[in-house]
Amino acid sequence: MEPSNKVGFAKLADDFDIRLAQPLRTISFIGKSKSTSQTRDQVLQVFTPVYEPADSFAGQFEFGLKYEEIHLEFLSRLFSKIDPAELEAWINREPTGSYARRAGFLYEWITTKQLGVPDRATGNYVDALPADQYITRAELLRNRRWRVVDNLPGTPDFCPLVRLSQELTTAAAFDTKAEIEKLDVEFGTDVLMRSASWLTLKESQASFLIEREADKAERIKRFAHVIAQHSGRIDNPLDIASLETLQEGILGENALRKGIRRSPIFVGQETMYQNVVHYVAPRYQDAPTMLAGLQAFEVATRGTSPLVRAAVIAFAFVYVHPMRDGNGRIHRFLINDTLQRDKAIPANVILPVSATITNSTRERAEYDQVLEVFSKPLMAQYGSACRFGEQYTAEDGTPTNFYFDAYDEASHAWRFPDLTQHAIYTAELVEKTITREMANEARILVRFDQATQRLKNLVEMPNPDAARIIRSIKDSQWRVSNKLLGEYPFLQDEAMQIRVVEAVQSAFEDREAIEIVEDDGGGPAPRN
Repeated sequence: MEPSNKVGFAKLADDFDIRLAQPLRTISFIGKSKSTSQTRDQVLQVFTPVYEPADSFAGQFEFGLKYEEIHLEFLSRLFSKIDPAELEAWINREPTGSYARRAGFLYEWITTKQLGVPDRATGNYVDALPADQYITRAELLRNRRWRVVDNLPGTPDFCPLVRLSQELTTAAAFDTKAEIEKLDVEFGTDVLMRSASWLTLKESQASFLIEREADKAERIKRFAHVIAQHSGRIDNPLDIASLETLQEGILGENALRKGIRRSPIFVGQETMYQNVVHYVAPRYQDAPTMLAGLQAFEVATRGTSPLVRAAVIAFAFVYVHPMRDGNGRIHRFLINDTLQRDKAIPANVILPVSATITNSTRERAEYDQVLEVFSKPLMAQYGSACRFGEQYTAEDGTPTNFYFDAYDEASHAWRFPDLTQHAIYTAELVEKTITREMANEARILVRFDQATQRLKNLVEMPNPDAARIIRSIKDSQWRVSNKLLGEYPFLQDEAMQIRVVEAVQSAFEDREAIEIVEDDGGGPAPRN
């Protein structure tokens, strides 16, 4: 028998004509010999005929629960299509069966509808999700009706899942506190705390660069203030009042589009001929309950990996897109906020994750790619449901001509995103930010201090003048510009000019300054 005979969840997807925005990761077949092949995106499993299940809903579903990954979008779509009587018949045939009980629990949890079967009075409790394979609730709930441990981390309105893959386990093992402590030992607490102020501003500047608004000085200052004032200091950053406080701080009092949105929204770009839609956010009526589901995730997973939590909270927020404006900046704020509240980074230390994202074309592409892990397949499925028509004014006063005709169908995907790749990306992003961006900034500050001291050993001057000279010489590639000569006449002395440049350049090249002396001809020369 060749491995073309699908079984499990993939077989049910074919039988019920289920089209998924997020494809099934596990596809199982019956074949001659047992084997498994795996990529980042998919697992192909071949089982021998002895494993072949009964070709029925119960048989295929039980096989999926036994041997495949849980895919909540698939289950949501499947449960919307099956006749509940078929599930009830299975449960009545196997009243204490662990797989039948799990199926009944998942059906009622996802659909919020009750099956016509009695409560299960006997049977050992079983986990809804395999706890060794997913991020689950830290405080478990016992569902007595099904004798199932409800360890799902969200709510039926919104429940992101993260698989504990080997790649994620490796990435999330990065110890943020230990790495920052290493920087403290290498550079000193004073340097790190002084660099924290600059890193906060740098994070703000880079965040606006992502939004293509890097030249908006006042907005950059506002966002930097929000980061410094609120990161790690809000008890519940995902409630509406907190989000509106953050939004007002970011956008300013006179912003046009403030508050929770009550209008359709898409992420895209305007061209000369038409609007290009890259992502459609959920229906605005659903955003508050989805946000409540994300709040439930935040509470339920406290004590688990801070890096995973930061990823889910930040990326889930931006996919829900609940605010009229400022969603992207709040999304990146939430990474720092979560890590600070989880005490994974010290208070008052801001990780310039946006600076890492904008550090190179490659880094920016990786950020866009992780956003597309969810948005791209969603739009491949539902892009044709987007249209532009007659303009109208939405409930929140936003004028729009955007229409989306597949909210109900797409809601199965919006409610249950798989954010595993986002967690891996965020852990790696934080690692690069600490070991590269923060270390480089601290190193630059140390060298700047050294340049300042060497410069003031040559000519006594106030710190602002020293800073002006250092920046100009460095930016001019170790030369004294004509503008600098005009501002500081003492640099017109050739010997002094050479000594000043050497003092600055040697500090940034992390070497001892070469002593400049007068040669026999009266000109400056280095002393060997």
